[in-house]
Amino acid sequence: MTTGNAPAGAMDPVTRWLVLARASVLPMTVTAALFAVLLAWWNDEGHLDVGLWALAAVGIVLAHVANNLMNDLWDLKVGTDSEQYPRALYAPHPVLSGMTTRRGLLLRALTVNVVDLAILAILVTARDAWILFFALGGFLLSVAYTAPPLRLKKHGLGEPTVFIVWGPLMVGGSYYAAVGHLPGAVVLASVPYALLCTAVLMGKHIDKIPWDGPDGTHTLPVLLGERRARALTKAMMIAFYPLVGVLVAFGTLPILSLVCLGGVVGLAKVWKPFSEPKPDAPPAGFPIWPLWFAALAFVHTRRAGGLLVLGMFLGALIGV
Repeated sequence: MTTGNAPAGAMDPVTRWLVLARASVLPMTVTAALFAVLLAWWNDEGHLDVGLWALAAVGIVLAHVANNLMNDLWDLKVGTDSEQYPRALYAPHPVLSGMTTRRGLLLRALTVNVVDLAILAILVTARDAWILFFALGGFLLSVAYTAPPLRLKKHGLGEPTVFIVWGPLMVGGSYYAAVGHLPGAVVLASVPYALLCTAVLMGKHIDKIPWDGPDGTHTLPVLLGERRARALTKAMMIAFYPLVGVLVAFGTLPILSLVCLGGVVGLAKVWKPFSEPKPDAPPAGFPIWPLWFAALAFVHTRRAGGLLVLGMFLGALIGV
């Protein structure tokens, strides 16, 4: 759950699923779900249906799992993933490592999507057809991220896709499932957290520039160059804090949401590494090399997002 790598020794079925699903990054989606229900509690408590929100929360986490499985499947099919590509270096690749076959990976992706489809059917029946907009929008963007013919990641559109999915679609969709409508203020409120999640992908794609550039995979960091990409990622991370402040000022978030300012301590720790080129070799004990900037951005996102959720919970609980 920390590095995406299994401990040494025989691998039990639960551990295998955690590794295949890349469960180490699922906290980003769990935080999005918690953020949505706390927004609903603070802004629309009278209409909050916790049961429907819980179904939506399970749905978006499973959607993230399905996305990870499908990305590995498509990147392998089109030849992006190989033994020398970072995906197979920082953690076991499902197929290249021998953990499963292409057919096994496909069956797992189909299974998760079928479960998600059942959740979607329940939510549409219980709420209304607008749920389809959020669910199918997220699914189509997830598939198009790596799958031909669009392959959004290859054309500098992967990062905007993550911003839309982890912001308006995940947070907005979970909010809609919980209360039955979606104010514009809630869509805007999803922006700060969406920036944090996008910063993680930016970091990952900065790490992959030496592989993606020659391969013709034009991620946004490849198009911008490393220095400008690092500057943009830092801007995304720091923008989170004043944007939360604006939302507090307008009453969309409780004032105790400013507990997230404790994340500045984590931002300070990653600021210097993000201001310099990637080191030639990992520090002693660094577990997921050749990822570097991705790990730094993820640690900050997890800390800042967790503190935001904590502050919102306390603020809504005591009504401040």
